[in-house]
Amino acid sequence: MSTVRWHPFEDMLSLRDAMDRLFQESYVRPSRRARRGETVRLPVDVWEDEDVLHVVARVPGLEADDLDISITGEVLTIRGRFPSDVEREESKEWCWYSNELWYGSFERTIAMPTKVQPDKTDAVFKNGVLHLTVAKAEEAKPKTIKVKVAK
Repeated sequence: MSTVRWHPFEDMLSLRDAMDRLFQESYVRPSRRARRGETVRLPVDVWEDEDVLHVVARVPGLEADDLDISITGEVLTIRGRFPSDVEREESKEWCWYSNELWYGSFERTIAMPTKVQPDKTDAVFKNGVLHLTVAKAEEAKPKTIKVKVAK
């Protein structure tokens, strides 16, 4: 019988490994809630440039009219519903091999990181991808200050 030395710090999950597992389970694989048709949180990408904030969400299988987008103050909300292609009532005659498609309501509320101009928002929907550009308020845009040379 051999003795194995215990290294507690090597055996613990790193914070990065734990976060990777959390994101893998939350976003990459649809949760049971999503597959059962309960309200789910829509994953989005958000970034900014000098003049606007960009928000991108993938909503395959929907039409532009299926989406409800609103901005109140600095809060953006995207709502919609993925329709079910199959009546989801349980049946003893069914034999599911895979049940991964999302259906049901979704909603995502995003606090904008800066003041915005809701009336200058553009929403483009193409091939199941929603791209919003939200104009920043003038006071939130960076200002260039000219440096004067002292005489």
